[in-house]
Amino acid sequence: MERRLDLELSLVDESRDALEALDSGQFDALVLPPLAHLDAISPEQVEAHASRVEAMIAGCRVSGTILVWCISDQIYEHGYEEGAIEEGLIPRPESAPRKRLVAVGDRIRAELPRHLVVRVGPLFGSEGEEAWLPDLLETLEAGRRVHAEQDLFVGPTPVEGLARALCGMLLQLDNGAEAWGAYHLAGIEPVSLFTFVAAVRTQLEQQLSARGLPVDGLGEVEAVFREGGMVRRVLNCRRMLGTFGVHQKPWRLELERLIEQWLDERFGEPEAPASMRGQQG
Repeated sequence: MERRLDLELSLVDESRDALEALDSGQFDALVLPPLAHLDAISPEQVEAHASRVEAMIAGCRVSGTILVWCISDQIYEHGYEEGAIEEGLIPRPESAPRKRLVAVGDRIRAELPRHLVVRVGPLFGSEGEEAWLPDLLETLEAGRRVHAEQDLFVGPTPVEGLARALCGMLLQLDNGAEAWGAYHLAGIEPVSLFTFVAAVRTQLEQQLSARGLPVDGLGEVEAVFREGGMVRRVLNCRRMLGTFGVHQKPWRLELERLIEQWLDERFGEPEAPASMRGQQG
């Protein structure tokens, strides 16, 4: 988003600073960072996030600021046995932390006419606390085994795809679109979690080999299975496309680019072949 010339982005680290900025009318919209991987965080972390969001709801209501709240597809705790999850389906989880987040979503809908709730597939990016991909790459490169569920089907979602989608949505809303509410965004091609992690390993091995770097010590990916049987947590993104013209992004292409970027930062950019260097000269 920071590369957009038609948007000005300000990062605010503390809730108090955000509320002060809302009071002063500095923002057109407040975008809250996604709570991306609910299964990997504690109930205390969920409660802290929920409390921050509720404080922002009050600030946005007073100032008339748009609130954008992104939340993991894991809010649909048990997924669907078949088909895709529609935007209109309100999550009905059983666990207390997820129920707490559903209550936050209910408050947003009840108290803020101008809001966006965006449920997203498993997010992966190049940096950040919940970027996911760097942790996978570091684990595999260190030779450690990664366990991934074979019977959990998801739509891996590039972080940059989400950022581009939010830019497009906010610009259209700023130009008069009245399309508030809940939307879904996930990467194209639902796959099992095991298949996604295996694709990460394959890409890493191929790109290391192309650079002349050793691949013998890479960790393996092992399939595990859920106690409760298969779960499909696949989001239907039709409303996002029909309302804002936002297309889902292929996660495989973004994955290849991000792994290449990760390797460039770790080992430096690979030299061009001699024939290419001659052409450049």
